[in-house]
Amino acid sequence: MTIRNRAEHAAGVIAGLLETSPDSAQAKSMADAIEKEIIEAVLAESERCVKVARACCSPDLDKAHKIAEEIKRAHTALITNLSSLR
Repeated sequence: MTIRNRAEHAAGVIAGLLETSPDSAQAKSMADAIEKEIIEAVLAESERCVKVARACCSPDLDKAHKIAEEIKRAHTALITNLSSLR
């Protein structure tokens, strides 16, 4: 399931909880807002992971850099995939 699909699903769940039936523009706006928050959370967590990797592997900086680089590659791939969805 893509991030966009999850955002659209969450928007539908929220509309159901509020017992409303948003029009297509409102539903899209809700999904956009949810998608943006999901992306920001993923990016923040990946940055946190980089910091943790550097902190826990500080005696072995080579290992820390390798872990950080792998996280950054995954981050770049995520951004690329998300950009292609727009």
